[in-house]
Amino acid sequence: MNTVRYRSSALRIHAGQDALANLGNEAARLGAQRAFVVCGQTVARRTDLLDRVRDELGERYAGEFDGVQTSSPLPSVEAGVAAARDASADLIVAVGGGSAVVTARAIVILLAEKGDARELCTQYPPDGPPISPRLMAPKIPNIVVLTTPTTAMTRAGTAIVDPVRQHRLELFDPKTRPSTVIWDADAMMTASPDLTMSAAASAFSGVATSLAVEGVNPIAEGDLRQSIRLLLDNMPRLRSEPENPDVRMNLASASFLSNRAGDAETGGRSVGFGVVTAVAHTIDTLYPTCSHGAAYAIATAPGLRFNAAHTADGQARLASALGVAGNGLSASANADRAADKIASFFESAGMPVRMRDVGVPESDLPRIAHDAQEEFGLRRNARPVNGAEELMRLLREMH
Repeated sequence: MNTVRYRSSALRIHAGQDALANLGNEAARLGAQRAFVVCGQTVARRTDLLDRVRDELGERYAGEFDGVQTSSPLPSVEAGVAAARDASADLIVAVGGGSAVVTARAIVILLAEKGDARELCTQYPPDGPPISPRLMAPKIPNIVVLTTPTTAMTRAGTAIVDPVRQHRLELFDPKTRPSTVIWDADAMMTASPDLTMSAAASAFSGVATSLAVEGVNPIAEGDLRQSIRLLLDNMPRLRSEPENPDVRMNLASASFLSNRAGDAETGGRSVGFGVVTAVAHTIDTLYPTCSHGAAYAIATAPGLRFNAAHTADGQARLASALGVAGNGLSASANADRAADKIASFFESAGMPVRMRDVGVPESDLPRIAHDAQEEFGLRRNARPVNGAEELMRLLREMH
């Protein structure tokens, strides 16, 4: 019998047409007087979304930082911290996709904690396990107004990019989970289909690999099966029905369910598919031509095959959820079917499945193998990864 621990945080979701109308009441419920908005240039200058947010906040609106950049590089985060501090912010409202959400959380952390992000992030001693500093200072609340179905929406982890090292800085603080998430139909329609697909592809990878772990618990499995059903149905519809807001709402629901499943932990079952996240994070950090979703589309099927001997039963479960399991086939045969389905599904969605498709030269593979070893998830891979050369064999398959 598996031991299960489920953690939940207080959260309200407002979804549908004119869901943004709830923003003012939510800010009031939190007692906010100085609501500070964090967004990117696209939201600020190419949509009416920032004007709508200002109107809903009314007298509580205290200013904005519209300098969010893709992948949340540290200099842009620090600029946001300075702007929020100057505004005496007591609430941060993130407006946008994953980069806006992550930048906002990082701002919340750096407003409160002493020290810079390089000191506060997870450390990787050469002769020991990773160490995540405890970020204990009280945090101001944050609200998320989404434009893409990003899985960043309700997470406790925040990864920003150090442009000097071209490496992720991982900050972890459950107190930075949002109090409210808003899926406004018109707001969700402001993102391009390609950007929405990238966010959905990242969610699809996370759901697939979560279903494929050994000993997934029944609480998580229910959320994961519903999530993958929504993704299988709606990612193709995003291409054929790009103006249908219901499709985007369904994808946002899938990403939320994926996150919620991650809050149900099975005791003693901490290993999974960290090799997928480690490689995906590394290549999307190093190469601006590779989106977050593209990185996961490239890494997922090879990562499943890499772990197949250690997770055959879990991957057979995944094959069942994908509708490709064969009666009477062995677990390993169904695992092969699952990996093949993942690769073909990403291709049919117009996503790249090779590193060379996003401009990664083969000569860079040693750098990728080196950097991936400093990713937290690699320590939790079902198949132990014994050094850079073992990763190199996997990377050659991905290239």
